[in-house]
Amino acid sequence: MAPAPLLVCDFDGVLVDGLPEYWWSARRAALDLAPNLVLPETLPEAFVRLRPLIHQGWEMVLVAAELSRADAQVEAALAGYATWLAEALDRWGWTPAQLQRTLEQVRAAAIATDCAGWLARHRLYPGVLQRLRQLKDEDALWAVLTTKGEAFARQILDAAGLQPWALFGHEQGSKPDVLARLLQQSRPVWFLEDRRPTLELVCARPDLAAVRCYLASWGYLGSRDGLDLPATIHWLEPERFATPLAQWP
Repeated sequence: MAPAPLLVCDFDGVLVDGLPEYWWSARRAALDLAPNLVLPETLPEAFVRLRPLIHQGWEMVLVAAELSRADAQVEAALAGYATWLAEALDRWGWTPAQLQRTLEQVRAAAIATDCAGWLARHRLYPGVLQRLRQLKDEDALWAVLTTKGEAFARQILDAAGLQPWALFGHEQGSKPDVLARLLQQSRPVWFLEDRRPTLELVCARPDLAAVRCYLASWGYLGSRDGLDLPATIHWLEPERFATPLAQWP
């Protein structure tokens, strides 16, 4: 009998909705780097629109800084995010490492001074807690693979009473590289992600052909992310997520 899968889950946008914390931390980090910025405390609609494009934490700090400009050109970002991001980095004179470091300092300070308040800016998506706990009844394991710092993801999981088989933060390398290492385990690897470009990167690597890929319909998706999916990427809705793994596409 074949072993049950190892279900590898992205974190933000799959298990946890952290948009309020994303903006709170991104805004504070941007202000630490440029104190004269004028940024609203409430989550701006432009940040919500750009969130599906953000891949790594440092990018959201740069996005926050850009939204302080009168000519932020949100439509240009939506049309060509990589170019827009590179131009923004050049304009501000920051580096990704500098932005990431500032973001993690903001989060670490928040946890040290008001951990309950920081945790309250996150919520598990409906049904996630129950579904992950049910996996043990199917002899399946689950892991978390995120571009968030490992320590910050662990804080949120611990507060929810969730203990994954493994947790991989950005410190462990890119998602495709971590998946390649996980394929060395004795179980099939299934990957649940809400960012279509990440899944396309996985599908493009021949050494990851054995990874079964799922796009979470409830995550931070762009308006066209669910359209014309290749056969290698399976669309997963909450109703199917709640069913036994044997019933997944």
